Amino acid sequence: MVTEKHWLDYIAAIGAIATPILVLGLTAIGWRMRRRLDRQLELEDKLREDRINIYNYILEPFIILLMTDAAWQHDKQNKGKDKSDIAIGKMLSLEYRKYAFKLSLIGSDEVVFAYNDLFQHFYTQGDNPDTSEKNLKMMMSLLGNFLLQIRRSMGNEATKLNQWQMLEWFMTDVKKWRDA
Repeated sequence: MVTEKHWLDYIAAIGAIATPILVLGLTAIGWRMRRRLDRQLELEDKLREDRINIYNYILEPFIILLMTDAAWQHDKQNKGKDKSDIAIGKMLSLEYRKYAFKLSLIGSDEVVFAYNDLFQHFYTQGDNPDTSEKNLKMMMSLLGNFLLQIRRSMGNEATKLNQWQMLEWFMTDVKKWRDA
């Protein structure tokens, strides 16, 4: 007597063949995704050090400008030097431009936008900067936003700070500027 194969037998046979192939395929996809994620994390770690160096160099003139005169003169190598001249000289240097170029290449979009906004504000001032309170408040707000975007790009995306709070730690009268 000839027995007919039942359709369930065919499905079981297909399942027995397909299961290892499916497991192998999913394992390969998982391995590729894991590899891609590891490479991305490795690249981010390398970029983090570069970003820190670039951000430090880019921020140095602003730190100098916002130092108190007493703190500036306290450092013996700064005696008799005008901090504005030093800071502006740094900003106009070829080295500073190189770091700004690097910033535009590896900084996050938000950091680059904030840096651009800050410098566009300076460029509109030309050789005769407006020293009105309104203009200084705008510059402080732009600088605070730049610092805030750097903070976010370094892993603090969910920060609850605003641009004025980013300035409070090194400026005694930030609340006056904010509320003006």
